[in-house]
Amino acid sequence: MTKTEASTSRTPLFAAMGALALLGAGGGYLYSQSNSADGSDSSQAARIAAERAGAAAGMSDADRKATEAVVRAYILENPEILTEAAQILEQRALVKRLDSAGSALKAAFAGAVDGNPNGDVTLVEFTDYNCGFCRSSVADVQKMIGADKNLRVVFREVPILSDTSRDAAKWALAAAKQGKHKAFHDAMFSGDKPSDASIRTAAQKAGLDMAKAQADANSDAVTAEIEANLAMMQKLGVNGTPTFIIGDQIMEGALGYDTLSQAVAKARKKS
Repeated sequence: MTKTEASTSRTPLFAAMGALALLGAGGGYLYSQSNSADGSDSSQAARIAAERAGAAAGMSDADRKATEAVVRAYILENPEILTEAAQILEQRALVKRLDSAGSALKAAFAGAVDGNPNGDVTLVEFTDYNCGFCRSSVADVQKMIGADKNLRVVFREVPILSDTSRDAAKWALAAAKQGKHKAFHDAMFSGDKPSDASIRTAAQKAGLDMAKAQADANSDAVTAEIEANLAMMQKLGVNGTPTFIIGDQIMEGALGYDTLSQAVAKARKKS
């Protein structure tokens, strides 16, 4: 093989490596911009890695620069591929966060579950009784449970807004121990914002054994569940309520029935 033939045969390799260099730098930059104030470290690392790979394959500086010029022109003409690359990176990071939570994510506190206990798709909701968006989402979740007989819903109490949020969360878990989480949940969100009076009113409306509920609300098991939920929330990178986790999707805010239903359909299709 002549020197010219060898150089020509390496052209596809150079093009591929040039593409990796620019896509890696560009994708790394975009992804890091969504996670930090400065994306230079990620893009610089991608560049260094590409240069080392090129050197190992015998790519000269001239070859690399020529190939990168071609790839750069392509990217400028088709900039959407950088957004696609960043989305893929972000999705992979999201899956890693979900994997870090493990099976505990879908393991409900006894009684803090609704819908079909053997459903093929689980919707996990992180909720706070002081959250107005959580309150407005109650009807959407209930509509989904009524329309989808294979949906399992796990409620995770995460009192992040105030001290009264924690009090209400403790009583919700106490209600769960009596098999009346849904009744308390609905009564709490349909009544006044959490206070000693509104919590007791919701508990009475739910038909709780008040003495038992008081004792359970102050139990170590309930405290441990709340702390575990808060730790899980932090591990997942979740910042607010309501947050819905459906399959490999983390969705924040009052999203509405249609959006949540579409997320369930997507998760079901993947499973």
